[in-house]
Amino acid sequence: MNTLLKRSGLALAVAGLCLTTGLGHASSHREAPFITEIPKVDGTDFYMFRSYEAGREDFVTLIANYLPLQDAYGGPNYFDLDEDAVYEIHIDNSGNAQEDLTFRFQFSDMLNDIQLAVGPDGEQKMVSVPLKNIGDASDGDNVQFSQEYTVSVIRGDRRTGTVQTATNASTGTETFAKPLDNIGGKSFADYEGYANGHIFDIAIPGCSPNGQVFVGQRKEAFAVNLGEIFDLVNTNPLGPRNGEGPGDLADKNVTSFALEVPTECLTGTAATASGDPVIGGWTTASVRQARVINPAPTTNGKGASVEGGAWTQVSRLGMPLVNEVVIGLKDKDGFNASEPKDDGQFIDYVTHPTLPELLEILFPVEAPNNFPRNDLVTAFLTGVPDLNQPDGVTASEMLRLNPAIATTPAGSQNDLGVLGTDNAGFPNGRRPVDDTVDISLRVAMGVLADPADAPNGDLDYTDGVQLDPTELRETFPYLATPIAGSPNS
Repeated sequence: MNTLLKRSGLALAVAGLCLTTGLGHASSHREAPFITEIPKVDGTDFYMFRSYEAGREDFVTLIANYLPLQDAYGGPNYFDLDEDAVYEIHIDNSGNAQEDLTFRFQFSDMLNDIQLAVGPDGEQKMVSVPLKNIGDASDGDNVQFSQEYTVSVIRGDRRTGTVQTATNASTGTETFAKPLDNIGGKSFADYEGYANGHIFDIAIPGCSPNGQVFVGQRKEAFAVNLGEIFDLVNTNPLGPRNGEGPGDLADKNVTSFALEVPTECLTGTAATASGDPVIGGWTTASVRQARVINPAPTTNGKGASVEGGAWTQVSRLGMPLVNEVVIGLKDKDGFNASEPKDDGQFIDYVTHPTLPELLEILFPVEAPNNFPRNDLVTAFLTGVPDLNQPDGVTASEMLRLNPAIATTPAGSQNDLGVLGTDNAGFPNGRRPVDDTVDISLRVAMGVLADPADAPNGDLDYTDGVQLDPTELRETFPYLATPIAGSPNS
């Protein structure tokens, strides 16, 4: 293969890598061919960490982000979720690469047909309006379209296990309201206060005390310059960590599923050699197997499409960057449809990764030469011994968290996580502040390997973009208020 072709491939792979972790906060934007066709179920990031909000240390926070690259001004429909899909967060607490707990989110559309009287007396007609709201959007009477959701808890297999429904701990109802997206300053005088009103105490069957839940739009916490990355990695991977500006996604929003659960509700038999509990987690989305386009929407009482058949998984996300820069292009759709218990089919992508070889082509660095890459197997597939690796673990791709490790206060967190001597961070779970792009670059290039096998493994690789931690909240749901579609009040 000639050098130009090699560099083009490398550019895409690294672009993917930085994108995925640039995605380091958005580790999965448009990462596989098929998912680009159904963005409402495209999982972009998954976070799992011991809650560091004051007084909430006995909880674990799970955040699954979906629907990438949201332009705040994207009206009039903005970014609703798919009521013909299920969004799920899975927990493996036995170390066997199979879900023991699943939290399932399902949505319902709520149409309040708002009509205005148009025309003079005698010729007046009531006509439906084209916008989502006709006044203060915090007043439900002014809102034409909204969504609500349910949260189910499944113990055992996600499709055949025991299903119970979580409830609003304050009202006892089984539905929760999703806030509208941040349309702008004229529709919302105080969007942050409005969104905070959609943080609910949730009674999870079999769990005590109550947790918290929020599903709604948030500001993207992924810092990366995608344009430079995809332009043959047109940046300096050994330059300053904050030398490339705020990143291309600094003006984007995303939709977050945030769930805070009592730690004891999540832990099981999986434990480290020293006895600390370990939980594994990942998020998926599934749609119905069949979809028929309706040639006459609404006129026959149906929507634009009719769905049917078994639930079929189309999105999967655990560790950041895996499908972007580890899995080969031909297998990306297959990875999105797969389950951790079957990850042996992808093992060559981890033990013999292409990304370091591509970096060696593009830059004056030497790729590690330890094959198979057991250092990557440890980082991505089993967890780290004495940190978050369960005894007898089945190698599989997911986030793993040791919730016995003390939290690090928000103001003291090191965004390089364990590499920065902050064991409460990535790859021990993942917090919003963790710079998974830089971390993953360094791991790929051998920071965990024997220096004799990775002569450049100690270099400070970076994508040049770093998240400003002051953009994050220090309280649930941790991600910041989304950017307004119109800044004018």
